[in-house]
Amino acid sequence: MKKIKFLLFIFIITAVYTLNCFAEGQLEKPARLRLATTTSTENTGLLDTLLPAFTKNTGIKVDVIAVGTGKAITLGENGDVDLIMVHARSKEDKFISDGYGVNRRDLMHNDFIILGPPDDPAGISGYNSASEAMEMISGNKSNFISRGDDSGTHTREKELWTTAGITPSGTWYKEAGQGMGAVITMADDLEAYTLSDRGTFLSMKDKTDLIVLVEGDNNLFNPYGVIAVNPALYEGVNYEGAMRLIAFLTSAEGQSIIGNFRKNGEQLFYPDVIK
Repeated sequence: MKKIKFLLFIFIITAVYTLNCFAEGQLEKPARLRLATTTSTENTGLLDTLLPAFTKNTGIKVDVIAVGTGKAITLGENGDVDLIMVHARSKEDKFISDGYGVNRRDLMHNDFIILGPPDDPAGISGYNSASEAMEMISGNKSNFISRGDDSGTHTREKELWTTAGITPSGTWYKEAGQGMGAVITMADDLEAYTLSDRGTFLSMKDKTDLIVLVEGDNNLFNPYGVIAVNPALYEGVNYEGAMRLIAFLTSAEGQSIIGNFRKNGEQLFYPDVIK
C-alpha cells in the first residue's frame, strides 16, 4: 500500500511539474503543420511516403486536408492552413498576386488523360487534341463525369470545353462534386468518360475497366506547386515550419522520393527541381 501511495505521489508531482513547464514555455508542444492539398496527392498514397520522411528529419508532424485545388486555396486565403500544394497555375498566381501566398516553388508534374470505356462510343481513341475529343463526346452525348468541385482537374476540364467552344449541359454531363478517386469509380460504373490526372488513374488501374483514350496533348500537362501562406496576414501561421517542408520537398531527398514513388511498377509523378 505504501508503494502504491509513493508511486501515486511521484505521478502527481511529475504531472504538476510538466504542466508548469508548459505554462512557462520550458517545454514545447510537438510542432505541427497544416497542409491543404489536392485529393490526387492523397489518393495516390504519395503523401504517406513523403511526409513521414519529413517528420523523421524534423520532428514536425503534418496535418493534411485533402480537397480540390479551389478549396485548398480558399483555406490558404482564410489563414486556416500553413501552406498549400495544388495544381492550377492560374489560380496559384492569383493567390500570390492577391497577397495570400509567398515563395511558390515548382514541385512535380504528371499529365491529365481522358479516360473512357473500352468500347469508346464517342470514337475519341487516338485523338491528338483533347479539345477535339471533348467535342466528340459532347456531339455524341456520351456520358461524361465532371469533378465539378473547382479542383485543378475541374479547372483544366473547363479550359478544354472553352477551347472546344462548348458549354456542356444535358443529362449526359454529370457534375459529381467529388474527388478524383470517387469520380473514376463513378465513371466506371456508368461506362462514362472523364478527365483524370494520370497519377490517380495509375493508383486505381486494377480497380477499374476504364482505359486511357486520349493523352499527350500539351494542354494536358499537369504541374504541381507548393506555396507558403503569407505570415504577414495571419499571426497563427507557422511560416517557419512551412518553409522547412517546402525546402524538404524540393531537396534532393524529397525529389528522389517523388521520382521513385510507384504503383504497380509505374511512376506517378516526375520531380521538377532535381531530376
